Amino acid sequence: MKQVLRDLAALVARVGVGGIFFANGWTKLENGLINTGARFLEQGAPAPQAWATVTMLSELIGGALLIAGLAVSITGLILFAEALAVFLVATPLNPITTNELILLGAASLLLAAVGAGRVSVDHMVVIRRRESEAAEEFAADNEADRVIASLRAPDPSAPAKAPEDEPPSEGSPTDDTAPHPRPRGQAAEPKRGDDPAPAPAPGDTLVAGRKKPAPRGRRPSAD
Repeated sequence: MKQVLRDLAALVARVGVGGIFFANGWTKLENGLINTGARFLEQGAPAPQAWATVTMLSELIGGALLIAGLAVSITGLILFAEALAVFLVATPLNPITTNELILLGAASLLLAAVGAGRVSVDHMVVIRRRESEAAEEFAADNEADRVIASLRAPDPSAPAKAPEDEPPSEGSPTDDTAPHPRPRGQAAEPKRGDDPAPAPAPGDTLVAGRKKPAPRGRRPSAD
């Protein structure tokens, strides 16, 4: 409730102060810069034509910005400086008194300090800026999540990696310790330490691994 009352009070103050400044600037514009400069010259203001132009633009543009609630912090300071300069250099040319000029300057300074309230263009700009920043932050978080997920998940298009062959351990079946078959017709090599078996003579017969001599009185033919 307090915030609503504060926003309404800021709106009424902006419209009242900005409306008075805008009306003063419009009066200077209707009178013309030459006539306004001549009146400033009568009051002893330095550079009356430039003085008339600056005050007219400040009151017209500043009053409109206050009513709309746009850049109130800066606009309030500019209008306060303009009211203070007019109070110190020359009396107001418009149909307002010096007391009213002081009140306008103080109200402008107060609006610059407290802000325009939520019923203003400034508040709408701030809301949109925050929404855009939140959207950008949300998009950045989603992009980071996608990158992390892509790093964690395996790539289905990548070829499967074949397991590396392990070196054979000692005593494995791959060692060259198994007996090798010998070709046909080739006798087995005698082991070391064994005497070679004598070759059988002609006519001898092997019986159960032993040599049987030929029968006596018979000699093997020379054929």
